[in-house]
Amino acid sequence: MTIETWNIKEITGYEPITTFYEDFSIADKFGAEAIKDTYNRAFKEWRLNYKYLTELVMALNWKCWRWSEKDQAISELYTELFQTAYDYAIENLKGEELSYFIRTTD
Repeated sequence: MTIETWNIKEITGYEPITTFYEDFSIADKFGAEAIKDTYNRAFKEWRLNYKYLTELVMALNWKCWRWSEKDQAISELYTELFQTAYDYAIENLKGEELSYFIRTTD
């Protein structure tokens, strides 16, 4: 099985600190339920770590676009998960944590 890797560093200079993108790339092979399960586990475990939460939001956003021309239903699922994680971050991060989130996701 070939696992899609995240080329974000080559494009933006951002160095990933998690395996979220690759985790979702594995889940992609198994469909919507696997994607939801991967999200639920990652969000539950890492939502209180602002840097990991930031990267989770970024990975979800990239996956939205990655699937937009290949499979609209999967793209919409990633969009929904992205929006949920993004809204959580905006509502719960404060001070420097929120500043980091905004700077990094901009």
